[in-house]
Amino acid sequence: MPLRDVSARSGLPKSMTFRLLYTLERCGMIDKVGENLYRSSLRPFKQKLYRLGYAAQGHDYQFSKEVSAGLERAAALEGIELISVDNRYNPKIAQRNADVLVREKVDLVIEFQTDEQVAPIVATKYREANIPMIAIEIPHPGAIYYGANNYEAGLIGGRYLGRWAKQQWHAEVDEIVLIELKRAGSLPQMRLTGMLVGMKDVCPPLENCRVTYLDGDGKLGNSFEAMRKHLRMSRARRFLVGAINDPSALGALRAFQEAGRTESCAIMGQNASPEGRAELRQPGTRLIGSVAYFPEKYGTEIVNVALDILHRRPVPPAVFVKHQLVTPENVNHIYPNDELMHITGGAPA
Repeated sequence: MPLRDVSARSGLPKSMTFRLLYTLERCGMIDKVGENLYRSSLRPFKQKLYRLGYAAQGHDYQFSKEVSAGLERAAALEGIELISVDNRYNPKIAQRNADVLVREKVDLVIEFQTDEQVAPIVATKYREANIPMIAIEIPHPGAIYYGANNYEAGLIGGRYLGRWAKQQWHAEVDEIVLIELKRAGSLPQMRLTGMLVGMKDVCPPLENCRVTYLDGDGKLGNSFEAMRKHLRMSRARRFLVGAINDPSALGALRAFQEAGRTESCAIMGQNASPEGRAELRQPGTRLIGSVAYFPEKYGTEIVNVALDILHRRPVPPAVFVKHQLVTPENVNHIYPNDELMHITGGAPA
């Protein structure tokens, strides 16, 4: 609550209100969370202990790990019991996990699974059990969506790719390659649609450029193999590559490197995940940028949405994260503490 509201509700002058709030803050009874903005750090004695179910996408990849770690921290801070299961990027396991969380009678479910075809099945299980749901990144029928503004994120990356092609290659591009994740469905596909529109918007000559779609399944290895196979057949000299996420972008980059054609590509990733940021720091990299989603912030925001739902406050049908372009020029400014992190492999998102 802002200082002025506390003053108005208490009927005290602002100066006195400020001094009292300062004292309460020093005693640990309130937190100052912004400029003249305060929040109580006390909890009701008989606060209801909410039990949230969380079906994690998996734990093998950094994006998913950061989402999970953030949720665990946020739940602990709010005094919420978080019952976690692991979908392991497997649609059959996701369905079994839904049954587990229904049996646990959780108050709300946070679902993070990649397969669009399974989404209605999982959503039906929760709806029949009268359990509200938040779906991360992949829409599920009846669920509040939380995650990327996919088309906007695509536009950001595509416009930068288009400007780069104009400045570095004078718009002389032979082929645009978009590396997709088909099983995730139409919404994540909007990232690639946005990229294509963004490229052509700032670089009109690309309207006549050939466009090729490859399915990399959101994984480095699959994207590497798909791009490697395509390079053996393509006669193009210059490629603009837009990838559904950073692992796919890095897989494509490795294929160009293996073929000795690194200088013939410019690649845009999505997520700005740790492994993507590590590549952006490499001298002369052809990963020219990645659009950030900031998964480390998901946990707090998702828990806030969950509490709004449980307290029957109005919640929009979709809550979008804010995106920012990360490039070799600004990566150290946006992520100055990366050198303190242990960077591991990347993931579908």
